[in-house]
Amino acid sequence: MPGVRYVHTNLVARDWRRLAAFYQAVFGCRQVGPERDLQGPWVDRLTALPGARITGAHLLLPGHGEGGPTLEIFSYAPPAAGEPGPVSRPGLGHLAFQLDDVEGALAAVLAHGGSTVGELIHRDYPELGRLTAVYVRDPEGNAIELQRWERTAG
Repeated sequence: MPGVRYVHTNLVARDWRRLAAFYQAVFGCRQVGPERDLQGPWVDRLTALPGARITGAHLLLPGHGEGGPTLEIFSYAPPAAGEPGPVSRPGLGHLAFQLDDVEGALAAVLAHGGSTVGELIHRDYPELGRLTAVYVRDPEGNAIELQRWERTAG
């Protein structure tokens, strides 16, 4: 469709500052624009949540330049109850980052309060190359895929 451009993905956080610090430390994201503090009748109408207050910020995702998409990390007051589901639940499943060093990124995730979901795998695809990947969770339980594709002879 003409005139369409991907803008951002939103993560709802219990503590947006802590979660933003994780994505900045592990993946090199950086805050762009001002911190958000949104409330009022227009927010109530937009979200269908009467009396909601939204705070947070946008983080520029790596690898796309200054005009690239952002990760919007917001906290809502009052917060809703619940925990993130398994990676197979319908809806947004995970974010994915292409990395030169998957093992190093895995160590950084763990050092900054994240956790693993599954095991680090290596898989050869004759037509695509070698995949190194692992699913992890950020400190609030959101799933992230760390991946590296390497061309193989063939």
